[in-house]
Amino acid sequence: MGSFIQNEILGMAWLERLIGSLLTLCGLDTDSKIGGSVLFFIYDTIKIMLLLGVLILIISYIQSYFPPERSKKLLGRFNGLGARIIAALLGTVTPFCSCSSIPLFIGFTSAGLPLGVTFSFLISSPMVDLGSLVLLMSIFGWKVAVVYVVLGLVIAVAGGTLIEKLHLEDQVQEYIRNAKAIDIPQEELRFSDRLKYAWGEVLSTAKKVFPYVLIGVGIGAVIHNWIPEEWVITALGGDNPFGVIIATICGIPMYADIFGTIPIAEALLGKGALLGVVLSFMMGVTTLSLPSMIMLKKAVKAKLLGIFIAICTVGIIIVGYAFNALQFLLI
Repeated sequence: MGSFIQNEILGMAWLERLIGSLLTLCGLDTDSKIGGSVLFFIYDTIKIMLLLGVLILIISYIQSYFPPERSKKLLGRFNGLGARIIAALLGTVTPFCSCSSIPLFIGFTSAGLPLGVTFSFLISSPMVDLGSLVLLMSIFGWKVAVVYVVLGLVIAVAGGTLIEKLHLEDQVQEYIRNAKAIDIPQEELRFSDRLKYAWGEVLSTAKKVFPYVLIGVGIGAVIHNWIPEEWVITALGGDNPFGVIIATICGIPMYADIFGTIPIAEALLGKGALLGVVLSFMMGVTTLSLPSMIMLKKAVKAKLLGIFIAICTVGIIIVGYAFNALQFLLI
């Protein structure tokens, strides 16, 4: 039953067989490089967008119970480590990329929440949303997905704790520190209202991420069928001790979310890249993308931004090497 759920429901192996049969009927050899690339591109695009739609519908419905004002009140009830843990968990049901999380981070900070709490949220939100859990399960299996999410939450809580201990409140831009939070009463939505909101989020997010999915799947198709396996193994395999560091640094200049990076990660893993290297690349892209850091620079000063980048980078690299060491147990 577990294998059926993993392969046929989450992995949609039936869809790959169907598309492969249709391409064969059209006269395309799916065992060739061109045919294999076409099969990979069509299959992964449809699979990711189908999973994306279902996931966003569910997550957005849950998210309708946690609007910003209610989230502020929820976080305000906790203190210390407990508050940072709640903030990291709250990040799993909020926006899918760091650029979307930054406005919420600004709102939480201006509301007077401790800096460690808001940074735990900011780290967690793009790195370990519920969508990443299901999508990772569809590609790598439930063990990898669960460990990825747990370690991502550990990075978020540890990073927020360290930032709070350093007392860097003066490194937040003055316009945020001096802002006054406005308490807006939240009306209780009906089931139909929440469903309408969730469907709107499906359409909005799908339109936003679809170009990045196409780019990611396109890159994955090239890696999967055209890049020699020995190249990938040399650069990102077990014989290169710097593979995790290289993957993390390569991911930072990119702008994508979990949905755009998974097909690249899938192709790299299939070519012999180590698991920790692949996941470090994904974390680097989703958490430390250059556009996100430019946006965050408008909210915090250079010292705090540098510390945030350093904490995330070191955390991602540690997680990457941990996954490399545990790969034989997880796959």
